[in-house]
Amino acid sequence: MKIGRRDFIGTGSMLVAGMVTSRGADAQEATAGSPAVPTRAARIERVFKAPDLHPNALEAAPDGLWIGDQVSERVFKVDWQTGKVLHDVQTASHNTSGLAIGAGYMWLGANGGVSGRRPPRPTDKPYGEVIQADLKTGKTVKIHQLIWGGGVHGITFVPQTQTLWVTALSIQAVAEVDPRDFRVLRIRPARGDRPHGLDWDNGALWVLIAGDHLVQKIDPDSGKVLEIVTTSKTSDPDPHGMCIHDGYMYYCDAGLTAPGPGSEPAQICRFRINPTATSQAG
Repeated sequence: MKIGRRDFIGTGSMLVAGMVTSRGADAQEATAGSPAVPTRAARIERVFKAPDLHPNALEAAPDGLWIGDQVSERVFKVDWQTGKVLHDVQTASHNTSGLAIGAGYMWLGANGGVSGRRPPRPTDKPYGEVIQADLKTGKTVKIHQLIWGGGVHGITFVPQTQTLWVTALSIQAVAEVDPRDFRVLRIRPARGDRPHGLDWDNGALWVLIAGDHLVQKIDPDSGKVLEIVTTSKTSDPDPHGMCIHDGYMYYCDAGLTAPGPGSEPAQICRFRINPTATSQAG
C-alpha cells in the first residue's frame, strides 16, 4: 500500500513524538542519581577556507574533502591538508545544505528556495528534495521527492547498509531511506534548532544541531542520545555542514542563516571526536 505524504507526516510525527515521550517517561522513572548525557566542549582548529564563499555541506572521502556551496551550488573536492581543489562540478541543486557520496553517485540535499542570494535558475524549487547526480559531471541523474515534505539539510551514505540517512526537518527527525526508491526504513528523533550536518561513524549517527551549536551522537536503533559535543556560540565559527574523517569531525561555516558573533564565512574547522586520541589526521 502506497502511503500519501499527509498520512506519512502525521504518522511520522506521532512516531517521533512517541519515542521522545517514551524516553521522557524512562527518565522520570530513573533515579535522581542517573547520569546525564555525557557532554563536553570541543577544541576547535581552523583548517583552511573553502574554495567558494558559502560552504554548507561536507562529505569525507579517503582521497579528499567534498564541499557543497549553498549559493553557487558548486561541489568541490579538495585536498585534506591544503584545501587545494582537486575536482569541481556545477550542480542543479538549490540552497545546497547536504552532501553524500555513495553507491557511485553524489547525493545533494537541496533545501528549496534561494532567498534572493543569487539570480533564479530553471531548476530551483520552493521545496526540499534530494538530487542524485553524476560524480564526474554534477549532472542530475534523478530527483527524489521527500515524502515528509518541507526542507532537508544533512544527508549521509552508510556503506555497511547501502542506505542513506536524511534530515527530515518538517517532523524534527532523521530518516533512513533506501536510495533506490527512497522508501523509508527507520525514523529517529532529531530535536533542536536546525538539525544540519549528518554523518555515520562506528555504528552511530552524529547529528549537528546548527542553531544550538552542538553535535549529538545518536544510537540508530533506539534513538537515544549517547553523547553531546558543544561549540562556542561567541568565539567559534558557526557550524553548518559536517563530516567525520580519521578521528576528527569537520564542519563548515556558511556565513548565512542567523550568523553568530564568531561567524567566519567559508571557514573549514575540525575537532577530535575522541579528545584523548593521539593519532593525527591524514
